[in-house]
Formats: sequence, structure tokens, C-alpha cells
Amino acid sequence: MKGEISLKDKNIVVCVTGGIAAYKVVNLVSMLKKQGADVTVILTENAAKFVAPITFQSISSNLVYMNIFDDRYSADIKHISLAQNADLVVIAPATANIIGKIANGIADDMISTTVMATNAPVIIVPAMNTAMYENPIVQHNISRLKEFNYTFMIPGVGSMAMPSEKGGIGRLPEPDKIFDYINNFDF
Repeated sequence: MKGEISLKDKNIVVCVTGGIAAYKVVNLVSMLKKQGADVTVILTENAAKFVAPITFQSISSNLVYMNIFDDRYSADIKHISLAQNADLVVIAPATANIIGKIANGIADDMISTTVMATNAPVIIVPAMNTAMYENPIVQHNISRLKEFNYTFMIPGVGSMAMPSEKGGIGRLPEPDKIFDYINNFDF
């Protein structure tokens, strides 16, 4: 990371996976837009159960993509064009599922295919239950992706979605912290 850069006219693809913290990413998209970034959002089907696509569409002023086979809007292959035009890809919240898919070369949804097709830097912001985050398989997948130059933001520590959980590492950082991380990232 270097000093703060301008986000004006940067093409940022924000990938939102199915975690309760997905609602926080609406604020992140808003912050990026206010700094002049062109933000396109990709949602998994599970993410859309937490935040409706229309919310991200309204905030980003761009279409929201969920399905690799949805060709209603253009003749181009969207996961390829998004990947090629991206200056940066951010996955937040990044579930254990999407981390595992990418680490093992599985490209079976809009997010995983876009990530596999991009040459842009990818920032992954994990968010999940502490036990899941600390699971050796998840940690192995994170280490593997770091070897391939994927960048990970360390999750926050604190209370989780389940009232019975005492808290621990795995919480999605607040949107302003993610924004600062992106704004100071050299891309």
C-alpha cells in the first residue's frame, strides 16, 4: 500500500457474498461512488437474500449482476468484460465458500468466474463466524491465495450475528475502514 490515491474514474467491481454483513457494503459502495469511482456490484444469490439488488443498483448507478448466463442487457460476456475493465476487484464480505472456490480454481458463479478472468488486483475481506475463520481449511485457502498475490484485509474482532457468540475474529470491518484500505491501496 502507498499513499492515498484518487478513485476518480477507477473501475471497481465490488463482489458481495451471502453473509449477514452484506448490508454494510451498501455504505462502502456509496463512499466509493462519492469519490468518483465507477462501481459495479456482483451479488451471489445468497447475498441477494440479505440486500436486494435494487439497493446496490440505486447506490452505484449501474446494473447489478448475479447470473453468468443473464444476457438481457448486452451481447458481451459480462463476467469477461467486467474482469477486463476492472481496475480493482473487492470481495466483501468474503465467505469461506467463495474463498474456497477461488483457492481451488472453481468458477461456477458470476463472482468466481469474474475473479478468475481478471488481471486486476483482488482485495478479499473475509467475514464469517470465528470458528469458520480459524478452521485450518479456510486458513490454508487464505494462505494459498496469498501465494498467488491476492490481498486480504484482516477481519475485525467483535460480536457476531448470533447472540450466543461471544465474539472473536471474523467480523467484517466497518465500511470506512474498508474504504480507507482501498483508498490507500496501490492500483
